[in-house]
Amino acid sequence: MTFDRIWGWFTDPANWQGADGVPNRVLEHLLYTGITLVIALVIAVPLGAWVGHSGRMRWLVTGANAARAVPSLGLLFAVSMIVGPLITSDLAFVIPSIAVLVLLAVPPLLSGTYAGIESVDPAARDAARGMGMTGWQVLTRVEAPCALPLFLSGLRSAALQVIATATIAASVSLGGLGRYLIDGLASRDYLQMLCGSILVAVLALVADGALALLETRAVSPGISGRGARVARARHHTPPGSDTRSDPDPDGEHHDDPDPRRAALVGSGGAVPDEAPASAGTPSERDRT
Repeated sequence: MTFDRIWGWFTDPANWQGADGVPNRVLEHLLYTGITLVIALVIAVPLGAWVGHSGRMRWLVTGANAARAVPSLGLLFAVSMIVGPLITSDLAFVIPSIAVLVLLAVPPLLSGTYAGIESVDPAARDAARGMGMTGWQVLTRVEAPCALPLFLSGLRSAALQVIATATIAASVSLGGLGRYLIDGLASRDYLQMLCGSILVAVLALVADGALALLETRAVSPGISGRGARVARARHHTPPGSDTRSDPDPDGEHHDDPDPRRAALVGSGGAVPDEAPASAGTPSERDRT
């Protein structure tokens, strides 16, 4: 498999047109991923926030994490074979596939939301309650902003999980980029399989990068640490810069005094005299 053949597949106009074209398959993949994440968010975020805020029913988070060990492909086939015959429309395989993807996306979202709420400093909660905030206000104004980094980390994990699993869901007649892998395997078109794999990898990287950018924009600088880094950068004096004080009214510059002397003067202490240059180092004085 040479680079020229791969490049030829991507530059072939026939692969970018029609229902089997790359744009349509990418849109299908994004549609399945978006629907799955929206449903998973509606289920996992309120539940994880309530568990983390109240401290009750933590076994739900433990059970959700244990569900990650279930094989994705086996669960996909099992649900499709059981639920598929009960649906008479064209969605007989789409709905079971979406249900399986939701089951796979809920655990990281639930864990991220719960861990973010749980990790909030108790002193912040006590201060909010001392200001007269209700439980709902503490959750939405204090705990939720502090939990945002861990929540977005769970969202990134869930998005990558759904993008990867939606690829193998094509084995039960789901659309998306997985069609290139399944159809290519059936026809022994290995070039198509390889190019489909590249498209899935690129889509996953783009999605992860977009969510990482969202994290840098959505998280407060005080929580992410960007504010402290910016403050240090602003107060950093580059080498070779002018460290003299502001000019006097007469326009003359004066060097900044020794900070140790300034501290002693400000505290009312005596200013020590400068040691003469001829005194030498302690070892030299000892020798004399």
